[in-house]
Amino acid sequence: MYKYDRKGPKRGVSLYSYSAEYGFTKSLEECFEDMYDMGAHGLEILANSHIENYPYPTDEWVDKWFRLCDKYEIVPVEYGNWIDSHVLRDRDLTTEEAYKLLERDIRLAHRLGFTVMRTKMPVINEKLEPVLNWREIIKMALPLAEQLGIKMCPEIHIPTNLNGEMVKSYVDFIKETGTKNFGLNIDFGVFRTEFAPGEWKDPAFTPNKPEDLIPLIPYIYCCHAKFFNVDDNFRETTMDYAAIINTLADNGWDGYLLSEYEGADKYDPGYEVGQTLRKHHILMKNIIGD
Repeated sequence: MYKYDRKGPKRGVSLYSYSAEYGFTKSLEECFEDMYDMGAHGLEILANSHIENYPYPTDEWVDKWFRLCDKYEIVPVEYGNWIDSHVLRDRDLTTEEAYKLLERDIRLAHRLGFTVMRTKMPVINEKLEPVLNWREIIKMALPLAEQLGIKMCPEIHIPTNLNGEMVKSYVDFIKETGTKNFGLNIDFGVFRTEFAPGEWKDPAFTPNKPEDLIPLIPYIYCCHAKFFNVDDNFRETTMDYAAIINTLADNGWDGYLLSEYEGADKYDPGYEVGQTLRKHHILMKNIIGD
């Protein structure tokens, strides 16, 4: 499998950015061609959207997956999965049942060469707090994750406060267990400071500051480089990208920044995200210097 050895922040893409095109106007290989052309090596997929016949891909599809990764110099970085404990109509899944779903995804992520999972758990309120038994589910999965070299990461998403109780509970869990197989995925939307006129803004949201990342850096295994509007001067108009990335770099963070486009025009008929992603990668390249 292709390896990319650059240290520090590295550039990649979440296939979520291609939501309006993937499977319609673009194939998996065409998305990989885009990534190769912009020098983006890291990849995130959403398991149920991007794996053919998920959760049971054929051996032929897996072989094709690795051929394409090698051909286009793609590093499988983050595997997006859900622990959908609300899947039944009449009750929530038990802890054991929820673990079985997670176990299945850990094994499949490993089979496809991923080392990080964006392990999204059902939420119980508008603050995005996870189900109450999340600790028990994750504890059950830690031995297998350690055996297979997988790091499970809940996504820290707007309107979450990086200094708040939910993030603290995740960090406390890491410290209590001593695990290296559970951590954080920081979504850059938590740093957003500008909103378009008339655009909805969560009243509970207060923008985080880049320096809020510093105490969390040992636990951050991946970042969603969320972006909304890159102007013609290759600047993101809704947040201070340079300050965010430089805070990570200056504090020794080594990982992938996965482009995740959330612009208002993303689902417009005929819109092609490729050029927008290229602008974003020029922005990141100008900061990172690769």
